[in-house]
Amino acid sequence: METLRTLLQQIDGRGYKAYKQLRGIYNFKKFQLTIDHVQGDPFAQPSRISIQLSPDQHGIPPELWDNRVRQTALEDFLGRAVHVASRRIIKGGRGTGHSGDIEIAVNGQQVLRRNAVLIDTQQLEARLLFALPGSGRSILAEEAAVMFFDELPQLVEAGLIWTQRSLNTMQRHIEQVEDQETLRDQLEQLNAIAFVADGSLLPRHSGTDDYPLIDGVPFKSPPELKREVILPHQGVISGMAIPKGVSLIVGGGFHGKSTLLQALERGIYNHIPGDGRERVATTASAVKIRAEDHRVINQVDISPFISTLPGNRTTNCFSTDNASGSTSQAANIIEALECHCKCLLIDEDTSATNFMIRDQRMQQLVQQEPITPLLYRIRELYETEGVSSIIVTGGSGDFLAVADRIIMMDNYQTFDVTETAHNLAGDKPPARTNRVPFPKNQQRQINLTIKPLPRQREAKIQAREQRLLEYGRKRIDLSSVEQLLDRGQTEAIGRLMAWCHEHNQEQKPGLIATLQQALLQVEKQGLDILLPWKAGHLAMPRLYELVAAVNRLR
Repeated sequence: METLRTLLQQIDGRGYKAYKQLRGIYNFKKFQLTIDHVQGDPFAQPSRISIQLSPDQHGIPPELWDNRVRQTALEDFLGRAVHVASRRIIKGGRGTGHSGDIEIAVNGQQVLRRNAVLIDTQQLEARLLFALPGSGRSILAEEAAVMFFDELPQLVEAGLIWTQRSLNTMQRHIEQVEDQETLRDQLEQLNAIAFVADGSLLPRHSGTDDYPLIDGVPFKSPPELKREVILPHQGVISGMAIPKGVSLIVGGGFHGKSTLLQALERGIYNHIPGDGRERVATTASAVKIRAEDHRVINQVDISPFISTLPGNRTTNCFSTDNASGSTSQAANIIEALECHCKCLLIDEDTSATNFMIRDQRMQQLVQQEPITPLLYRIRELYETEGVSSIIVTGGSGDFLAVADRIIMMDNYQTFDVTETAHNLAGDKPPARTNRVPFPKNQQRQINLTIKPLPRQREAKIQAREQRLLEYGRKRIDLSSVEQLLDRGQTEAIGRLMAWCHEHNQEQKPGLIATLQQALLQVEKQGLDILLPWKAGHLAMPRLYELVAAVNRLR
Protein backbone atom coordinates (compact mmCIF):
# COMPACT_ATOMS: atom_id res chain seq x y z
CA MET A 1 0.00 0.00 0.00
CA GLU A 2 2.77 2.43 0.95
CA THR A 3 4.70 1.35 -2.12
CA LEU A 4 1.78 2.48 -4.26
CA ARG A 5 1.61 5.80 -2.42
CA THR A 6 5.33 6.38 -3.00
CA LEU A 7 5.06 5.57 -6.71
CA LEU A 8 2.21 8.05 -7.12
CA GLN A 9 4.26 10.79 -5.49
CA GLN A 10 7.18 10.06 -7.80
CA ILE A 11 5.17 10.31 -11.04
CA ASP A 12 3.01 13.33 -10.13
CA GLY A 13 2.82 15.76 -13.05
CA ARG A 14 4.72 13.50 -15.44
CA GLY A 15 3.43 12.25 -18.78
CA TYR A 16 0.39 9.99 -18.58
CA LYS A 17 2.26 6.87 -19.70
CA ALA A 18 4.26 6.96 -16.47
CA TYR A 19 1.16 5.48 -14.82
CA LYS A 20 2.29 2.15 -16.32
CA GLN A 21 4.80 1.90 -13.46
CA LEU A 22 1.86 1.16 -11.15
CA ARG A 23 1.21 -2.32 -12.54
CA GLY A 24 1.57 -4.88 -9.78
CA ILE A 25 0.11 -6.24 -6.54
CA TYR A 26 -0.48 -4.16 -3.40
CA ASN A 27 -1.66 -5.27 0.01
CA PHE A 28 -4.21 -3.05 1.72
CA LYS A 29 -5.44 -3.57 5.26
CA LYS A 30 -8.62 -5.44 4.29
CA PHE A 31 -7.96 -6.60 0.75
CA GLN A 32 -5.37 -7.09 -1.97
CA LEU A 33 -5.28 -4.81 -5.02
CA THR A 34 -3.91 -5.93 -8.38
CA ILE A 35 -3.42 -3.34 -11.12
CA ASP A 36 -3.69 -5.60 -14.15
CA HIS A 37 -3.56 -3.13 -17.04
CA VAL A 38 -2.86 0.60 -17.27
CA GLN A 39 -4.49 2.70 -19.98
CA GLY A 40 -2.35 4.72 -22.37
CA ASP A 41 -4.19 8.06 -22.06
CA PRO A 42 -7.27 9.52 -20.29
CA PHE A 43 -9.47 8.95 -23.37
CA ALA A 44 -8.60 5.25 -23.78
CA GLN A 45 -10.47 2.32 -22.30
CA PRO A 46 -10.00 2.67 -18.50
CA SER A 47 -7.36 0.72 -16.62
CA ARG A 48 -8.28 -2.70 -15.25
CA ILE A 49 -7.87 -3.53 -11.58
CA SER A 50 -8.97 -6.48 -9.48
CA ILE A 51 -9.71 -6.79 -5.77
CA GLN A 52 -9.02 -10.04 -3.93
CA LEU A 53 -10.37 -10.95 -0.49
CA SER A 54 -9.84 -14.14 1.49
CA PRO A 55 -12.85 -15.94 3.03
CA ASP A 56 -11.99 -14.43 6.41
CA GLN A 57 -11.95 -10.97 4.87
CA HIS A 58 -15.24 -11.13 2.92
CA GLY A 59 -17.18 -13.11 5.55
CA ILE A 60 -19.67 -14.79 3.18
CA PRO A 61 -20.59 -18.32 4.35
CA PRO A 62 -19.98 -21.12 1.79
CA GLU A 63 -23.60 -22.33 1.90
CA LEU A 64 -24.61 -19.18 -0.01
CA TRP A 65 -22.68 -20.36 -3.08
CA ASP A 66 -22.62 -24.15 -2.77
CA ASN A 67 -24.05 -24.82 -6.27
CA ARG A 68 -23.83 -23.16 -9.68
CA VAL A 69 -27.20 -21.38 -9.45
CA ARG A 70 -26.51 -19.93 -5.99
CA GLN A 71 -22.96 -18.98 -6.97
CA THR A 72 -24.16 -17.05 -10.04
CA ALA A 73 -26.84 -15.33 -7.93
CA LEU A 74 -24.31 -14.35 -5.26
CA GLU A 75 -21.81 -13.02 -7.79
CA ASP A 76 -24.63 -11.04 -9.40
CA PHE A 77 -25.65 -9.60 -6.03
CA LEU A 78 -22.10 -8.55 -5.16
CA GLY A 79 -21.60 -6.91 -8.55
CA ARG A 80 -24.77 -4.88 -8.04
CA ALA A 81 -23.68 -3.96 -4.51
CA VAL A 82 -20.36 -2.62 -5.83
CA HIS A 83 -22.15 -0.75 -8.62
CA VAL A 84 -24.61 0.92 -6.23
CA ALA A 85 -21.80 1.86 -3.85
CA SER A 86 -19.75 3.35 -6.72
CA ARG A 87 -22.64 5.64 -7.69
CA ARG A 88 -22.66 6.97 -4.13
CA ILE A 89 -18.94 7.10 -3.33
CA ILE A 90 -17.05 7.88 -6.55
CA LYS A 91 -16.93 11.59 -7.38
CA GLY A 92 -15.61 11.32 -10.95
CA GLY A 93 -15.06 14.28 -13.29
CA ARG A 94 -11.54 14.87 -12.01
CA GLY A 95 -9.82 15.72 -15.24
CA THR A 96 -9.69 14.89 -18.92
CA GLY A 97 -11.66 12.11 -20.57
CA HIS A 98 -13.00 9.46 -18.21
CA SER A 99 -10.71 10.54 -15.36
CA GLY A 100 -11.83 9.48 -11.91
CA ASP A 101 -14.47 6.89 -12.83
CA ILE A 102 -14.58 3.46 -11.17
CA GLU A 103 -17.04 1.01 -12.73
CA ILE A 104 -17.99 -2.65 -12.68
CA ALA A 105 -19.91 -4.57 -15.35
CA VAL A 106 -23.37 -5.48 -14.07
CA ASN A 107 -26.52 -7.10 -15.45
CA GLY A 108 -29.84 -5.43 -16.14
CA GLN A 109 -32.97 -6.89 -14.55
CA GLN A 110 -31.81 -10.40 -15.36
CA VAL A 111 -29.22 -12.53 -13.57
CA LEU A 112 -26.48 -13.65 -15.97
CA ARG A 113 -23.28 -15.53 -15.30
CA ARG A 114 -20.43 -13.01 -15.62
CA ASN A 115 -16.73 -12.77 -14.85
CA ALA A 116 -16.94 -9.37 -13.09
CA VAL A 117 -17.18 -10.99 -9.65
CA LEU A 118 -15.91 -14.52 -8.96
CA ILE A 119 -16.02 -16.45 -5.70
CA ASP A 120 -14.58 -19.84 -4.76
CA THR A 121 -13.10 -21.52 -1.70
CA GLN A 122 -9.84 -19.60 -2.07
CA GLN A 123 -10.97 -16.02 -2.59
CA LEU A 124 -13.51 -13.46 -3.71
CA GLU A 125 -12.36 -11.40 -6.69
CA ALA A 126 -14.00 -8.30 -8.17
CA ARG A 127 -12.77 -6.80 -11.45
CA LEU A 128 -13.26 -3.11 -12.06
CA LEU A 129 -12.50 -0.43 -14.63
CA PHE A 130 -10.41 2.27 -12.96
CA ALA A 131 -9.97 5.48 -14.98
CA LEU A 132 -6.72 6.98 -13.73
CA PRO A 133 -7.02 10.79 -13.56
CA GLY A 134 -5.09 13.09 -15.84
CA SER A 135 -5.11 16.70 -16.93
CA GLY A 136 -4.52 16.55 -20.65
CA ARG A 137 -1.60 14.12 -20.83
CA SER A 138 -0.30 14.90 -17.32
CA ILE A 139 -0.76 12.70 -14.25
CA LEU A 140 -2.93 13.96 -11.38
CA ALA A 141 -1.32 11.93 -8.61
CA GLU A 142 -3.19 13.57 -5.73
CA GLU A 143 -6.54 12.75 -7.32
CA ALA A 144 -5.35 9.19 -8.00
CA ALA A 145 -4.34 8.88 -4.34
CA VAL A 146 -7.87 9.86 -3.26
CA MET A 147 -9.26 7.16 -5.55
CA PHE A 148 -6.90 4.44 -4.32
CA PHE A 149 -6.72 5.21 -0.60
CA ASP A 150 -10.08 6.81 0.17
CA GLU A 151 -12.75 5.83 -2.36
CA LEU A 152 -11.62 2.30 -3.25
CA PRO A 153 -11.52 1.07 0.40
CA GLN A 154 -15.00 2.53 0.94
CA LEU A 155 -16.21 0.75 -2.18
CA VAL A 156 -14.79 -2.58 -1.04
CA GLU A 157 -16.23 -2.12 2.45
CA ALA A 158 -19.71 -1.32 1.11
CA GLY A 159 -19.92 -3.97 -1.62
CA LEU A 160 -17.62 -6.88 -0.80
CA ILE A 161 -17.03 -7.11 2.95
CA TRP A 162 -19.88 -8.78 4.81
CA THR A 163 -18.35 -9.68 8.17
CA GLN A 164 -20.62 -8.52 11.03
CA ARG A 165 -23.31 -7.39 8.55
CA SER A 166 -26.81 -8.70 7.98
CA LEU A 167 -26.97 -11.16 5.09
CA ASN A 168 -30.77 -11.01 4.78
CA THR A 169 -30.86 -9.01 1.53
CA MET A 170 -28.14 -11.16 0.00
CA GLN A 171 -29.91 -14.36 1.02
CA ARG A 172 -33.26 -13.13 -0.33
CA HIS A 173 -31.60 -12.36 -3.68
CA ILE A 174 -30.06 -15.83 -3.87
CA GLU A 175 -33.25 -17.59 -2.80
CA GLN A 176 -35.31 -15.69 -5.38
CA VAL A 177 -33.00 -16.82 -8.17
CA GLU A 178 -33.01 -20.38 -6.88
CA ASP A 179 -36.83 -20.35 -6.74
CA GLN A 180 -37.10 -19.20 -10.35
CA GLU A 181 -34.65 -21.85 -11.49
CA THR A 182 -36.73 -24.46 -9.64
CA LEU A 183 -39.92 -23.09 -11.21
CA ARG A 184 -38.43 -23.50 -14.68
CA ASP A 185 -37.35 -27.04 -13.82
CA GLN A 186 -40.92 -27.88 -12.76
CA LEU A 187 -42.45 -26.95 -16.12
CA GLU A 188 -41.98 -30.48 -17.42
CA GLN A 189 -43.96 -31.88 -14.48
CA LEU A 190 -46.76 -29.44 -15.28
CA ASN A 191 -46.67 -30.49 -18.96
CA ALA A 192 -46.18 -26.77 -19.60
CA ILE A 193 -43.84 -24.54 -21.56
CA ALA A 194 -44.32 -21.42 -19.43
CA PHE A 195 -45.64 -20.24 -16.08
CA VAL A 196 -46.72 -16.73 -15.03
CA ALA A 197 -47.37 -16.32 -11.31
CA ASP A 198 -50.36 -14.43 -9.98
CA GLY A 199 -49.36 -10.93 -8.92
CA SER A 200 -46.52 -10.65 -11.44
CA LEU A 201 -45.98 -7.14 -12.79
CA LEU A 202 -45.27 -7.58 -16.51
CA PRO A 203 -45.42 -4.06 -18.06
CA ARG A 204 -42.14 -2.17 -18.39
CA HIS A 205 -41.57 1.52 -17.77
CA SER A 206 -40.98 2.16 -21.48
CA GLY A 207 -39.63 0.51 -24.60
CA THR A 208 -36.09 1.54 -23.62
CA ASP A 209 -36.45 1.17 -19.84
CA ASP A 210 -36.67 -2.40 -18.52
CA TYR A 211 -37.70 -1.36 -15.00
CA PRO A 212 -41.26 -2.34 -14.00
CA LEU A 213 -44.16 0.03 -14.56
CA ILE A 214 -45.08 0.87 -10.97
CA ASP A 215 -48.79 1.43 -11.62
CA GLY A 216 -49.13 -1.52 -14.01
CA VAL A 217 -51.92 -4.06 -13.57
CA PRO A 218 -50.77 -7.19 -11.67
CA PHE A 219 -51.21 -10.45 -13.54
CA LYS A 220 -54.11 -12.74 -12.65
CA SER A 221 -54.44 -16.25 -14.03
CA PRO A 222 -57.68 -17.43 -15.66
CA PRO A 223 -59.21 -20.24 -13.55
CA GLU A 224 -58.93 -22.81 -16.35
CA LEU A 225 -55.12 -22.46 -16.50
CA LYS A 226 -54.39 -21.86 -12.83
CA ARG A 227 -51.91 -24.26 -11.26
CA GLU A 228 -50.05 -24.36 -7.96
CA VAL A 229 -46.35 -25.12 -7.57
CA ILE A 230 -44.16 -25.47 -4.51
CA LEU A 231 -40.92 -23.51 -4.48
CA PRO A 232 -38.11 -24.25 -2.00
CA HIS A 233 -38.17 -20.79 -0.37
CA GLN A 234 -41.46 -19.08 -1.24
CA GLY A 235 -43.51 -22.22 -0.75
CA VAL A 236 -46.82 -22.58 -2.62
CA ILE A 237 -47.54 -20.09 -5.41
CA SER A 238 -50.29 -20.05 -8.03
CA GLY A 239 -50.32 -18.84 -11.59
CA MET A 240 -51.02 -19.56 -15.23
CA ALA A 241 -49.34 -22.63 -16.71
CA ILE A 242 -49.34 -22.50 -20.51
CA PRO A 243 -49.53 -26.14 -21.62
CA LYS A 244 -47.42 -27.74 -24.32
CA GLY A 245 -48.92 -27.52 -27.79
CA VAL A 246 -50.06 -24.58 -29.89
CA SER A 247 -51.25 -21.60 -27.84
CA LEU A 248 -52.53 -18.26 -29.09
CA ILE A 249 -52.57 -14.93 -27.29
CA VAL A 250 -55.37 -12.81 -28.78
CA GLY A 251 -57.07 -9.50 -28.02
CA GLY A 252 -57.43 -5.93 -29.14
CA GLY A 253 -54.59 -3.51 -29.73
CA PHE A 254 -52.83 -2.17 -26.60
CA HIS A 255 -54.52 -4.70 -24.30
CA GLY A 256 -51.30 -6.41 -23.19
CA LYS A 257 -50.69 -9.23 -25.73
CA SER A 258 -47.13 -8.25 -26.64
CA THR A 259 -46.34 -7.38 -23.02
CA LEU A 260 -47.19 -10.95 -22.00
CA LEU A 261 -45.13 -12.39 -24.87
CA GLN A 262 -42.14 -10.18 -23.98
CA ALA A 263 -42.30 -11.42 -20.39
CA LEU A 264 -42.28 -14.99 -21.72
CA GLU A 265 -39.27 -14.17 -23.97
CA ARG A 266 -37.30 -13.01 -20.93
CA GLY A 267 -38.63 -15.91 -18.85
CA ILE A 268 -35.67 -17.97 -20.08
CA TYR A 269 -33.59 -15.88 -17.65
CA ASN A 270 -33.79 -15.50 -13.89
CA HIS A 271 -34.73 -12.03 -12.63
CA ILE A 272 -33.80 -9.98 -9.59
CA PRO A 273 -36.23 -9.43 -6.69
CA GLY A 274 -38.58 -6.52 -7.37
CA ASP A 275 -38.45 -6.84 -11.15
CA GLY A 276 -42.06 -8.02 -11.31
CA ARG A 277 -41.18 -10.97 -13.57
CA GLU A 278 -39.18 -12.95 -11.01
CA ARG A 279 -41.85 -15.66 -10.97
CA VAL A 280 -42.23 -15.90 -14.76
CA ALA A 281 -40.50 -18.94 -16.21
CA THR A 282 -40.27 -20.19 -19.79
CA THR A 283 -38.63 -23.39 -20.96
CA ALA A 284 -34.93 -22.62 -21.31
CA SER A 285 -34.71 -23.42 -25.03
CA ALA A 286 -37.57 -21.11 -26.10
CA VAL A 287 -36.73 -18.86 -29.07
CA LYS A 288 -38.38 -15.67 -30.28
CA ILE A 289 -38.95 -16.00 -34.04
CA ARG A 290 -39.48 -13.04 -36.35
CA ALA A 291 -39.00 -11.91 -39.93
CA GLU A 292 -35.63 -10.30 -40.57
CA ASP A 293 -35.35 -8.59 -43.94
CA HIS A 294 -31.86 -8.41 -45.48
CA ARG A 295 -30.21 -10.90 -43.09
CA VAL A 296 -27.62 -13.32 -44.40
CA ILE A 297 -28.53 -17.03 -44.55
CA ASN A 298 -25.83 -19.72 -44.75
CA GLN A 299 -26.63 -23.19 -46.13
CA VAL A 300 -29.99 -23.66 -44.37
CA ASP A 301 -32.58 -26.22 -45.48
CA ILE A 302 -35.73 -24.09 -45.64
CA SER A 303 -37.53 -26.52 -47.95
CA PRO A 304 -40.13 -27.48 -45.29
CA PHE A 305 -41.56 -23.99 -45.75
CA ILE A 306 -40.29 -22.77 -49.12
CA SER A 307 -39.97 -24.97 -52.20
CA THR A 308 -38.04 -24.25 -55.40
CA LEU A 309 -37.58 -20.52 -56.03
CA PRO A 310 -37.70 -18.78 -59.44
CA GLY A 311 -34.81 -19.76 -61.62
CA ASN A 312 -35.02 -23.34 -60.30
CA ARG A 313 -33.10 -22.36 -57.18
CA THR A 314 -33.32 -25.17 -54.66
CA THR A 315 -33.93 -24.43 -51.00
CA ASN A 316 -32.55 -27.51 -49.24
CA CYS A 317 -29.19 -25.74 -48.82
CA PHE A 318 -30.23 -22.13 -49.16
CA SER A 319 -27.83 -19.19 -48.92
CA THR A 320 -28.35 -15.48 -49.51
CA ASP A 321 -26.91 -12.14 -48.42
CA ASN A 322 -30.28 -10.42 -48.67
CA ALA A 323 -33.12 -12.52 -47.28
CA SER A 324 -36.78 -11.58 -47.64
CA GLY A 325 -39.22 -11.55 -44.75
CA SER A 326 -40.51 -15.05 -45.49
CA THR A 327 -37.14 -16.72 -46.22
CA SER A 328 -35.61 -15.15 -43.11
CA GLN A 329 -38.46 -16.30 -40.89
CA ALA A 330 -38.26 -19.81 -42.34
CA ALA A 331 -34.50 -19.89 -41.72
CA ASN A 332 -34.97 -18.59 -38.18
CA ILE A 333 -37.29 -21.50 -37.36
CA ILE A 334 -35.02 -24.15 -38.89
CA GLU A 335 -32.00 -22.69 -37.08
CA ALA A 336 -33.94 -22.75 -33.80
CA LEU A 337 -34.79 -26.42 -34.37
CA GLU A 338 -31.07 -27.10 -34.96
CA CYS A 339 -30.44 -25.75 -31.44
CA HIS A 340 -32.99 -28.19 -29.96
CA CYS A 341 -35.58 -25.47 -29.36
CA LYS A 342 -38.81 -26.80 -27.82
CA CYS A 343 -40.89 -23.62 -27.91
CA LEU A 344 -41.33 -20.95 -30.60
CA LEU A 345 -42.48 -17.47 -29.53
CA ILE A 346 -44.02 -15.51 -32.40
CA ASP A 347 -45.70 -12.10 -32.66
CA GLU A 348 -47.64 -11.42 -35.87
CA ASP A 349 -46.52 -7.76 -35.70
CA THR A 350 -42.92 -8.80 -36.42
CA SER A 351 -43.74 -11.64 -38.82
CA ALA A 352 -44.02 -11.86 -42.61
CA THR A 353 -47.72 -12.13 -43.40
CA ASN A 354 -47.21 -14.45 -46.40
CA PHE A 355 -45.15 -16.78 -44.21
CA MET A 356 -47.82 -16.95 -41.50
CA ILE A 357 -51.07 -17.35 -43.48
CA ARG A 358 -52.55 -17.50 -46.98
CA ASP A 359 -56.29 -17.35 -47.40
CA GLN A 360 -58.32 -19.31 -49.96
CA ARG A 361 -58.92 -16.40 -52.32
CA MET A 362 -55.21 -15.69 -52.60
CA GLN A 363 -54.56 -19.39 -53.17
CA GLN A 364 -57.04 -19.36 -56.05
CA LEU A 365 -55.51 -16.24 -57.59
CA VAL A 366 -51.81 -17.12 -57.14
CA GLN A 367 -51.45 -20.84 -57.72
CA GLN A 368 -47.65 -21.03 -58.19
CA GLU A 369 -46.73 -20.16 -54.61
CA PRO A 370 -43.50 -21.70 -53.21
CA ILE A 371 -44.32 -20.76 -49.59
CA THR A 372 -46.09 -23.22 -47.30
CA PRO A 373 -47.36 -20.91 -44.54
CA LEU A 374 -46.64 -21.73 -40.91
CA LEU A 375 -50.39 -22.17 -40.43
CA TYR A 376 -50.21 -25.50 -42.28
CA ARG A 377 -47.23 -26.89 -40.37
CA ILE A 378 -47.61 -25.51 -36.85
CA ARG A 379 -49.46 -28.57 -35.56
CA GLU A 380 -47.00 -30.92 -37.25
CA LEU A 381 -44.16 -29.14 -35.49
CA TYR A 382 -45.71 -30.09 -32.18
CA GLU A 383 -47.06 -33.53 -33.02
CA THR A 384 -43.97 -34.89 -34.81
CA GLU A 385 -41.14 -32.71 -33.51
CA GLY A 386 -42.39 -31.93 -30.00
CA VAL A 387 -42.00 -28.18 -30.59
CA SER A 388 -44.70 -26.04 -28.97
CA SER A 389 -45.65 -22.53 -30.09
CA ILE A 390 -47.03 -19.40 -28.46
CA ILE A 391 -48.33 -16.98 -31.10
CA VAL A 392 -49.63 -13.45 -30.56
CA THR A 393 -52.27 -12.64 -33.13
CA GLY A 394 -54.89 -9.94 -33.33
CA GLY A 395 -55.67 -9.82 -37.03
CA SER A 396 -55.98 -13.38 -38.32
CA GLY A 397 -58.48 -15.94 -37.09
CA ASP A 398 -57.05 -18.79 -39.20
CA PHE A 399 -54.82 -19.99 -36.36
CA LEU A 400 -57.85 -20.46 -34.06
CA ALA A 401 -58.65 -23.77 -35.74
CA VAL A 402 -55.18 -25.25 -35.18
CA ALA A 403 -54.58 -23.99 -31.62
CA ASP A 404 -54.92 -26.12 -28.49
CA ARG A 405 -55.38 -23.13 -26.21
CA ILE A 406 -56.51 -19.55 -26.84
CA ILE A 407 -55.74 -16.90 -24.23
CA MET A 408 -57.39 -13.50 -24.54
CA MET A 409 -55.98 -10.25 -23.14
CA ASP A 410 -58.77 -7.77 -22.43
CA ASN A 411 -57.90 -4.52 -20.64
CA TYR A 412 -54.77 -6.22 -19.23
CA GLN A 413 -56.84 -9.09 -17.81
CA THR A 414 -56.32 -12.68 -18.94
CA PHE A 415 -59.12 -15.04 -20.03
CA ASP A 416 -59.23 -18.55 -21.44
CA VAL A 417 -61.52 -18.36 -24.50
CA THR A 418 -60.58 -21.70 -26.05
CA GLU A 419 -64.08 -23.15 -26.26
CA THR A 420 -65.61 -19.99 -27.73
CA ALA A 421 -62.78 -19.62 -30.25
CA HIS A 422 -63.04 -23.23 -31.42
CA ASN A 423 -66.78 -22.83 -31.96
CA LEU A 424 -66.09 -19.81 -34.15
CA ALA A 425 -63.13 -21.30 -35.99
CA GLY A 426 -64.87 -24.13 -37.79
CA ASP A 427 -62.85 -26.79 -39.58
CA LYS A 428 -59.08 -26.92 -39.53
CA PRO A 429 -57.27 -25.72 -42.69
CA PRO A 430 -56.83 -28.53 -45.21
CA ALA A 431 -53.49 -30.31 -44.93
CA ARG A 432 -50.92 -29.65 -47.63
CA THR A 433 -49.74 -32.63 -49.67
CA ASN A 434 -46.12 -33.58 -50.40
CA ARG A 435 -44.84 -32.08 -47.19
CA VAL A 436 -41.08 -31.97 -46.92
CA PRO A 437 -39.90 -33.39 -43.56
CA PHE A 438 -38.08 -31.12 -41.15
CA PRO A 439 -34.30 -31.56 -41.43
CA LYS A 440 -32.47 -33.75 -38.92
CA ASN A 441 -28.86 -33.44 -37.80
CA GLN A 442 -27.65 -31.07 -40.49
CA GLN A 443 -23.85 -30.98 -40.71
CA ARG A 444 -23.36 -27.40 -41.85
CA GLN A 445 -19.88 -25.87 -41.97
CA ILE A 446 -19.29 -22.12 -41.67
CA ASN A 447 -15.87 -20.49 -41.90
CA LEU A 448 -15.10 -18.78 -38.57
CA THR A 449 -11.76 -17.32 -39.73
CA ILE A 450 -11.12 -13.89 -38.23
CA LYS A 451 -8.87 -11.38 -40.00
CA PRO A 452 -7.65 -7.96 -38.82
CA LEU A 453 -8.65 -4.72 -40.48
CA PRO A 454 -6.05 -3.05 -42.68
CA ARG A 455 -3.25 -1.50 -40.59
CA GLN A 456 -4.19 -3.58 -37.55
CA ARG A 457 -1.65 -6.08 -36.20
CA GLU A 458 -4.30 -8.43 -34.86
CA ALA A 459 -8.02 -8.92 -35.32
CA LYS A 460 -10.26 -7.27 -32.74
CA ILE A 461 -13.49 -8.56 -31.25
CA GLN A 462 -15.73 -5.83 -29.87
CA ALA A 463 -19.38 -5.30 -29.04
CA ARG A 464 -20.04 -1.85 -30.47
CA GLU A 465 -23.61 -1.89 -29.21
CA GLN A 466 -25.76 -4.37 -27.32
CA ARG A 467 -26.40 -6.34 -30.53
CA LEU A 468 -23.68 -5.23 -32.94
CA LEU A 469 -20.57 -7.39 -32.99
CA GLU A 470 -17.29 -6.54 -34.70
CA TYR A 471 -15.52 -9.77 -35.55
CA GLY A 472 -12.27 -8.73 -37.17
CA ARG A 473 -13.18 -7.30 -40.58
CA LYS A 474 -16.82 -8.35 -40.32
CA ARG A 475 -19.78 -6.75 -38.59
CA ILE A 476 -22.52 -9.07 -37.38
CA ASP A 477 -25.92 -7.44 -36.96
CA LEU A 478 -27.82 -9.15 -34.13
CA SER A 479 -30.45 -6.43 -33.73
CA SER A 480 -33.27 -8.90 -34.44
CA VAL A 481 -32.00 -11.55 -32.01
CA GLU A 482 -34.31 -10.23 -29.33
CA GLN A 483 -33.33 -12.50 -26.42
CA LEU A 484 -29.74 -11.23 -26.48
CA LEU A 485 -29.61 -8.83 -23.54
CA ASP A 486 -26.13 -7.60 -22.81
CA ARG A 487 -23.01 -6.29 -24.56
CA GLY A 488 -21.03 -8.73 -22.43
CA GLN A 489 -22.97 -11.60 -24.02
CA THR A 490 -22.35 -10.17 -27.49
CA GLU A 491 -18.58 -9.95 -27.02
CA ALA A 492 -18.50 -13.40 -25.42
CA ILE A 493 -20.20 -14.72 -28.56
CA GLY A 494 -17.45 -13.25 -30.74
CA ARG A 495 -14.75 -14.72 -28.52
CA LEU A 496 -16.45 -18.11 -28.50
CA MET A 497 -16.44 -18.04 -32.31
CA ALA A 498 -12.72 -17.24 -32.35
CA TRP A 499 -12.09 -19.93 -29.73
CA CYS A 500 -13.89 -22.50 -31.89
CA HIS A 501 -11.85 -21.48 -34.93
CA GLU A 502 -8.62 -21.85 -32.97
CA HIS A 503 -9.46 -25.17 -31.29
CA ASN A 504 -11.58 -26.93 -33.92
CA GLN A 505 -10.93 -25.38 -37.29
CA GLU A 506 -12.55 -28.14 -39.33
CA GLN A 507 -15.78 -28.34 -37.26
CA LYS A 508 -15.60 -32.13 -37.66
CA PRO A 509 -18.70 -32.91 -35.56
CA GLY A 510 -20.67 -30.17 -37.37
CA LEU A 511 -21.29 -26.53 -36.63
CA ILE A 512 -23.84 -26.91 -33.80
CA ALA A 513 -21.86 -29.61 -32.00
CA THR A 514 -18.68 -27.52 -32.25
CA LEU A 515 -20.35 -24.47 -30.72
CA GLN A 516 -22.04 -26.61 -28.08
CA GLN A 517 -18.69 -28.09 -27.05
CA ALA A 518 -17.25 -24.58 -26.70
CA LEU A 519 -20.09 -23.53 -24.42
CA LEU A 520 -19.59 -26.65 -22.28
CA GLN A 521 -15.92 -25.77 -21.88
CA VAL A 522 -16.82 -22.26 -20.75
CA GLU A 523 -19.43 -23.66 -18.34
CA LYS A 524 -16.75 -25.85 -16.77
CA GLN A 525 -13.77 -23.50 -16.81
CA GLY A 526 -15.35 -20.03 -16.79
CA LEU A 527 -15.46 -17.12 -19.22
CA ASP A 528 -11.80 -16.30 -18.58
CA ILE A 529 -10.68 -19.02 -21.02
CA LEU A 530 -11.94 -16.78 -23.84
CA LEU A 531 -9.60 -13.87 -23.01
CA PRO A 532 -5.81 -13.57 -23.23
CA TRP A 533 -5.88 -11.13 -20.31
CA LYS A 534 -7.84 -10.63 -17.09
CA ALA A 535 -11.04 -8.64 -17.52
CA GLY A 536 -14.55 -8.64 -16.08
CA HIS A 537 -16.91 -7.55 -18.84
CA LEU A 538 -18.09 -10.84 -20.36
CA ALA A 539 -21.48 -12.52 -19.80
CA MET A 540 -22.64 -16.02 -20.70
CA PRO A 541 -24.82 -16.40 -23.83
CA ARG A 542 -27.13 -19.29 -24.77
CA LEU A 543 -26.41 -21.73 -27.56
CA TYR A 544 -29.09 -20.18 -29.76
CA GLU A 545 -27.66 -16.64 -29.63
CA LEU A 546 -24.16 -18.00 -30.33
CA VAL A 547 -25.42 -19.96 -33.32
CA ALA A 548 -27.44 -16.93 -34.47
CA ALA A 549 -24.26 -14.86 -34.72
CA VAL A 550 -22.45 -17.54 -36.71
CA ASN A 551 -25.45 -17.87 -39.02
CA ARG A 552 -25.29 -14.14 -39.77
CA LEU A 553 -21.63 -14.06 -40.79
CA ARG A 554 -21.41 -12.46 -44.22
